[in-house]
Amino acid sequence: MDMPTNQKVIASNRDAWNDSARHHKDTPEWQTLLIAVGQGDFSCLDATLTGVLEQVGVDGKDVVQLGCNNGRESISLFALGARSVVGVDQSEAFLAQARELASRSPHEPQFIEADIHHLPTELHDRFDRALITIGVLNWMPDIAQFFRHVARTLKPGGALVVYETHPFLEMFDPESEDPYRLDSSYFRSEPFVQNQPIVYEGKVDQPAASSYWFVHTLGAILTGAIEAGLQISHFKEHPHSNREELYDRYEQQKAQLPLCFTMVAVKRE
Repeated sequence: MDMPTNQKVIASNRDAWNDSARHHKDTPEWQTLLIAVGQGDFSCLDATLTGVLEQVGVDGKDVVQLGCNNGRESISLFALGARSVVGVDQSEAFLAQARELASRSPHEPQFIEADIHHLPTELHDRFDRALITIGVLNWMPDIAQFFRHVARTLKPGGALVVYETHPFLEMFDPESEDPYRLDSSYFRSEPFVQNQPIVYEGKVDQPAASSYWFVHTLGAILTGAIEAGLQISHFKEHPHSNREELYDRYEQQKAQLPLCFTMVAVKRE
């Protein structure tokens, strides 16, 4: 089967995430979240990401989160002292959830529907900090182009913070008969394609728009950031998993894999 164009891939991923939103909202966790965001110091960020953000400095800063999903992490940035927060996502359905959460929060984040490749010019050169968390990079068919668009949101001297799953994990299938056997090449060029709804745990057995998950090596990620005019000031690999519970099995092994990473990249002045 011929691979669709990047534009069609991005559009199909958008449709898949719009369909996914209802499955994520129909959970007890959503009801708990609706209550929790009412606290001024609400944060769903783990200790690893919180530590990096505190080191970089968010207090009094204008922050954008690119790929904000339902906005819970964007709202969490206020607990670190952010002056203003803008969340950007291409899923209209998830942004509706973000605005619902924001209506319960004492803070006032702004949420904008946009494909990262077509950001409104009002977001260019505007932010002191940009944030990307788990499950953003792999939806991007061209990682170098993605970082060029990310860099445009930052003021000169502004910093991008990334907290993502480690690409080594893409070589394993936690649901296979032997989840510790290498299942896919680290240098895989074709995306993983799914035709069922995107859910964080388990599966929903019904058809949905095709979603495309791309494998990017660490080399491609680092080079993409550097070529976009960003200078790497922090890069650390971690032995804990920050993705679905299925991947927790890879923690605390004698031969321990790196399971996620944090990166800070500063836009040149």
